[in-house]
Amino acid sequence: MTITAVAAPARNAAQNKATKITLGRALNEGLRQAMRDDERVVLLGEDIGSLGGVFRVTDGLAAEFGDRVVDTPLAESGIIGTAIGLALRGYRPVCEIQFDGFVYPAFDQIVSQLAKMRARSRGLLGLPVTIRIPVGGGIGAVEHHSESNEAYFCHTAGLRVVACAHPQDAHDMLRAAIACDDPVIFYEPKRRYWDKAEVDLGRPVDSDTLERAHVLREGTDVTVVAYGPTVALALNAADVAASEGRSLEVLDLRALSPLDTTELCRSAVKTGRVVVVHEAPVNVGLGAEIAATVMQHCFYDLQAPVERVGGYNTPYPPARAEDDYLPDLDRVLDAVDRVCAP
Repeated sequence: MTITAVAAPARNAAQNKATKITLGRALNEGLRQAMRDDERVVLLGEDIGSLGGVFRVTDGLAAEFGDRVVDTPLAESGIIGTAIGLALRGYRPVCEIQFDGFVYPAFDQIVSQLAKMRARSRGLLGLPVTIRIPVGGGIGAVEHHSESNEAYFCHTAGLRVVACAHPQDAHDMLRAAIACDDPVIFYEPKRRYWDKAEVDLGRPVDSDTLERAHVLREGTDVTVVAYGPTVALALNAADVAASEGRSLEVLDLRALSPLDTTELCRSAVKTGRVVVVHEAPVNVGLGAEIAATVMQHCFYDLQAPVERVGGYNTPYPPARAEDDYLPDLDRVLDAVDRVCAP
């Protein structure tokens, strides 16, 4: 089969207008645009065809793109292994892991094969594979459906790891991930799939979309660092803190590996106080790396030690107990109080 890129269809005025859609729909539109732009893009996953995925992110794509949307058996190692073979043949596969806790059967394929191929071939072979993973809790799901496993993949050299938090980033970052020549672990906050915001579907994707953190709210007293599902929580904390006379700066990391240390340290120096919030357990979580980076580069500008707010060092609890396990507004504001204590 000869593989060639397909020119993108001309955009009309309506396509260039921002429209209010959910995060899940923004991802759907990102996939659709990537598949229209390049016929090498293929989708693989469980129930992603006629069902449209359990979160309906791939809804309608099988009808439009036919056999480029592949319903796979229930075998995550097979999904990733097949994607690696397709990438070696010139395709750009996008894999859906149905729930975050289902990725573990594919762990060896990801960390031993996908992440190492470029180094193993001395740069001759790249594997442009995107692995979409719905991440985090907050939906009352059963066991294995609410993991936060980003630290495993951030620890693995050769992988890019990113997390979107709102619809515009979901659309833009997914398109950038598919176009990237590196393998990308793409985290989607499942509790945010139904959040709506204005999205410009025609906006060009910047080359540094997968590398830059964004300040979503300017502040002067404390930097609250978050990503994925906890970004909305950080913004909520900033609103409440403002009513109490305290100014929080909210930094959405977006890129988890490699970290945007420039923006992270700039914000830390500006406020002198940092709180890191994530749903994963605090123990050996990504927050530890963030805290170490800030302490190493910004030590003399800090007014207090970096605080971390996250899950507890236990297996994810049953649905009725998840509100006690996950970071909440009180825990974030309590950490803010600690870094601001005289």
